[in-house]
Amino acid sequence: MLRGFYTAASGMLAQQRRQEALSNNIANANTPGYKADSPTLRAFPELLMQQMGSKSIPTSNGGLNLPVQNPIGTLNTGVYVQELVPNYTQGDVRETGISTDMALVNGTLPDETGSLFFTVQNEDGEARYTRNGNFTVDGQGFLVTNQGYYVLDQAGNPIQTNGMDFAVTQDGFLQAGGQTTPLGIAYTEDANELAKEGNGLFSGEAGAVPAGATFTVQQGFLERSNVDSLQSMTQMMESYRMFETNQRVLKAYDESMGKAVNEIARLG
Repeated sequence: MLRGFYTAASGMLAQQRRQEALSNNIANANTPGYKADSPTLRAFPELLMQQMGSKSIPTSNGGLNLPVQNPIGTLNTGVYVQELVPNYTQGDVRETGISTDMALVNGTLPDETGSLFFTVQNEDGEARYTRNGNFTVDGQGFLVTNQGYYVLDQAGNPIQTNGMDFAVTQDGFLQAGGQTTPLGIAYTEDANELAKEGNGLFSGEAGAVPAGATFTVQQGFLERSNVDSLQSMTQMMESYRMFETNQRVLKAYDESMGKAVNEIARLG
């Protein structure tokens, strides 16, 4: 009986976390470069159930008689959200006409799970990676993100533009004031190894773009979020129905427990 309580409760908690992830996806449906999170559910370790019989069999251990154990099968004790896996599929590209906006468009990548990113510097001076090319220029003439993080070049240095009047080539070179600076485009063989942080940033190991990878940088464009709002809404409704189902199961167990305590006890 108590095992049923835990199984139903774990199902409710898992669907609650799934709802939170889907709600966050919908809230970022208009965030440039946002990658939707896909919650993965996993069952708790299975238990092997065995029936304890009344028959006895002789054993070689001093002639002791032990009860027969008949295997019944396995039993799952619940489910939980194991992790949130970002979907790194390329989002649609839309034109903004703003010179500081940049869209990183994947071309041919040598690895199926590989991905390309802009390199930026967080508040702690550490390198981070993003697909959000909604950049701007700060008061000192540096190219920065909307949060004020420096956009880095290939050498890991902040990019000085001295204003909004600059051009970006399709192969990732920024031209301003008679100088050409290569943007810090980073590549990772397995994007799933990156850790998702706030403000559209990812942390982890990434390096230079390999010879077999191709890409284009489109100035005046932005990569849109890859969230499918209609699909996310459908999944939220499905998750809500599953939550309600587990809730009804929990209520049924609670009523059965109440009868066992209040009614069956009076028979004695």
